[in-house]
Amino acid sequence: MTEMLRDIDAVIFDMDGTLVDSMWIWTAVDKDYLEKYHLTEPENFYEDMEGMSYLEVAMYYRKVFPGLPVSVEEIMDEWHEMAHDKYIHEVPLKKGVKEFIETVRKGGRKTGIATSNSRKLAEDTLRALGITQLFDVVKTSGEAGAGKPAPDVYLQTACELNVEPSRCLVFEDVPAGIMAGKRAGMRVCAVEDDFSASLRDKKRKLADYYIQDYDDIKREAYEVL
Repeated sequence: MTEMLRDIDAVIFDMDGTLVDSMWIWTAVDKDYLEKYHLTEPENFYEDMEGMSYLEVAMYYRKVFPGLPVSVEEIMDEWHEMAHDKYIHEVPLKKGVKEFIETVRKGGRKTGIATSNSRKLAEDTLRALGITQLFDVVKTSGEAGAGKPAPDVYLQTACELNVEPSRCLVFEDVPAGIMAGKRAGMRVCAVEDDFSASLRDKKRKLADYYIQDYDDIKREAYEVL
């Protein structure tokens, strides 16, 4: 048993950038959406949206683009239509993650997902990748009522797993998600991702562990921070 899993009864994964390589999709969707409505990307655009739930990002769009001629619900529907095909056909799992999850479950630990994405995109992606059965609980920040770095989605996931937060290990790829896990009283492992490459130092300062990929855990090659 790897030391990382000592005294851990449940492992909870963020989805985008952590479980799957998908952060590039939202950069592409944003670009196409801004072009469609002739909008200009404001300063600190992605920094401001980091960790927000699907609903919160749509509300943010309505706030920073007050002339946008569509409702929050219509924004979310358009995004879903633009992103869905890419999630189903172009998104791969992170290296080594499936094998790691299978090992976790064989060890008697529970597994969950706590994502800022929409439930439909999350569930359709898991189904397309053939890994739905590897998770006991899937929870979204929208259902939890607050996006990351609020701890709500992690606390609610732990509650549904019937595991104490202190016995949970979280995997996250961005600072807001790492903070959410820490604020929930959980241990957090930061995951390398190209999208957040400029934030590596910040991620290391916030997390308990750092991996380049999930094979690092099998090799006992992860960083203890």
